[in-house]
Amino acid sequence: MSSLSFAVLGARAEPFAIAPQLTLRILVEETSGADIYAIALRAQVMIEPQKRRYDGAEAERLVDLFGTQDRYGDTLRPLLWTHASQMVLAFRGSTEIELPIPCSYDTEVAGHKYAAALETGEIPVNVLFSGTVIERGQTGVASGFVPWSCEAAFALPVAVWRETMDAHFPNAAWLRVSRETLAELRRYRSACQAPSWDATLTTLIDAAAAKS
Repeated sequence: MSSLSFAVLGARAEPFAIAPQLTLRILVEETSGADIYAIALRAQVMIEPQKRRYDGAEAERLVDLFGTQDRYGDTLRPLLWTHASQMVLAFRGSTEIELPIPCSYDTEVAGHKYAAALETGEIPVNVLFSGTVIERGQTGVASGFVPWSCEAAFALPVAVWRETMDAHFPNAAWLRVSRETLAELRRYRSACQAPSWDATLTTLIDAAAAKS
């Protein structure tokens, strides 16, 4: 029976990916001496917000997720960021793999809300591993499972996440609205002859400010 452990060695942005994506470099170690033919690896990536501090501006942006700071003792709980998978090729002893992590730019997604609220420092991440292991057994090829106890904590630099997002949406944000609202916005944009959606929203904000 194989004995596996995992560690996250680093992270980088993928500027040429089709959609926003960063990559985690994972060290996989097998300590029993077994020959590993392959691992169909799955990973559940969790954000652990209770493992860092937040300044006043960050706390203000996190109110939607966690409420006010006086409630953090009850509300700071792990958040599911995403799921990922990767095939690990044959190795003996240890190997390094790259685990692609898709990043959503949907401002309604909790993982994005959290990361976007942070200015500097690190995002506390814990990667929980599972999957199927194919190895050499006593009578031939045998299969088993990656133990549920396999996990790896990692402090993901906020700068890496921002670099990932800026590669696709530099100085931009995504806003989800209903089709009806979008239709009204299109009519308003045409009426005021705004050159862009940014200018359209700025015109609406200025008009609201003038009435207040």
